[in-house]
Amino acid sequence: MGLKDGGSTAGFSTASRERAVETAPREAPPPLPALTVLAHPDLERIGERVLLGELASGRQALLSRQQPRFTAPGERRGRALDDRYLSRRPLRFTPLAHGSVALRLDGSRTAVVVDGEPLGDACAVSAERLDRGVVLELARRVVVLLHALPCPADPPPPRFGLVGDSAGIVQVRQAIARVAERDVAVLLRGETGTGKELVAAALHQCSGRRDGPFVSVNLGAVPASLAASELFGARKGAYTGAEGHDGYFVSADGGTLFLDEIGEASAEVQVLLLRVLESHEVVAVGCARPRRVDVRVISATDVDLEDRVREGKFRAPLLHRLKSYTLSMPPLRERRDDVGRLLVHFLREELREAGLPPPARDAEARAPWLPAALAARLARYDWPGNVRQLSNVARQLVIDGHGQPALGTSRLDELLPPPRACDRRAAAVDADETLPTVGEEAAAGGRRRWRKPSDVSEQELAAALREHRYELKATAAALGVSRTSLYDLVGRSPHVRAAADVPPTEIRDACARLGGDLPALVDELRLSERALRQRLKDLGLR
Repeated sequence: MGLKDGGSTAGFSTASRERAVETAPREAPPPLPALTVLAHPDLERIGERVLLGELASGRQALLSRQQPRFTAPGERRGRALDDRYLSRRPLRFTPLAHGSVALRLDGSRTAVVVDGEPLGDACAVSAERLDRGVVLELARRVVVLLHALPCPADPPPPRFGLVGDSAGIVQVRQAIARVAERDVAVLLRGETGTGKELVAAALHQCSGRRDGPFVSVNLGAVPASLAASELFGARKGAYTGAEGHDGYFVSADGGTLFLDEIGEASAEVQVLLLRVLESHEVVAVGCARPRRVDVRVISATDVDLEDRVREGKFRAPLLHRLKSYTLSMPPLRERRDDVGRLLVHFLREELREAGLPPPARDAEARAPWLPAALAARLARYDWPGNVRQLSNVARQLVIDGHGQPALGTSRLDELLPPPRACDRRAAAVDADETLPTVGEEAAAGGRRRWRKPSDVSEQELAAALREHRYELKATAAALGVSRTSLYDLVGRSPHVRAAADVPPTEIRDACARLGGDLPALVDELRLSERALRQRLKDLGLR
């Protein structure tokens, strides 16, 4: 992409200098069901995908050794999975009501494991589970993710050195392409380990400042007593032991200054930052004369700065200066189709750094170097440490697997916390039972006769949920409907929310008023205890 000539304008790229960049999203077509390869005996196949447009059209989609044809992002020629251990007789995906999908063996001899559970004859996948992604292990050799995928961007944005092709990371690349040349301050938001510094470096490299310095500083590690010296520099002899040095702002003059962990900046550091962002001048400790500097500021945080402002812990004027443009980094659990791509990338990096040869390309090997069970377990995990945590796991897998024909799985329980949210059957509902079968939906006479969902009124649904403390298994049994039908009822109800849909501020306010009393919070927020416990843990409230 082209870069503007003549470098940057004098001063800082802050909200006071330029109008904030508009970020209103364009209306996009709805996502389509898709399959993405997470593991394959041929590692080059990982990341290939296929859109199952026929499901959106009300037709069946098939999956076997010979069909459909998977394509690497950005390429046109596709190829089938083509593993001789997969059956030629296909699995069948059938569209159901409300965006759900049925998976049927239909005589296929391929052993299938769905989200860690062996598939019997069939199972139903709700729209909520499809949004999160369902991990399918095939014949203990191939792993694919069944998920909803937005139509790929055409043409795709530049890669900017970022690994992955999920919708979330494509949106990040599009944002980089839009704002890199605009000399405005950028605030990067996202959980720890999502790659914010990589994006900051990409913004610098693609800007008119790319020939200038890129300086990174962790503000959480800058002590208040040394803040002025660290940020602005000090004259030799200005204080006991001072040798004289340039601060971060002078070091970044003509380039980009990356302020990481901006939410952890002390009150003293915030005052200093606001002053220099307003004046575009720094005064070194022990000096009387100011020095003008030309720096683009990119900051990053994993906390809610607006909440910090309301709590009086962060200065509102500083926040406004920093967020001329906001770019949000998706957590790894929301880009599950990238887990295979990232895993192979990190594994190859670790092999190269250890001086070890890359794995042999033997697609016919009886035991693949990357075991399907390992890849499936990692894909189901929720990754609280995000991409950084996955990188650390890859490093330990390579170290432990040195000299072995395949990566081991024995240490996974040690490397990953016990399964919790990662092994839920649905992200938006509290379903901790076995997968619902398609037969349940139509069962009659033999085992149990279900009520029609249309027979359950909104009032009856709300009363049953309250009575059973929003636990869906018990609620379904009380209403006499199948679990799949209850998921649909819950999804259509305007009075029922998933735990992920409750705003953090509402949860924090309720915790403060109720003193963290869990049963009272269940009644107040109308969530199951299990789902609420997880949300409280995600927000750092437990």
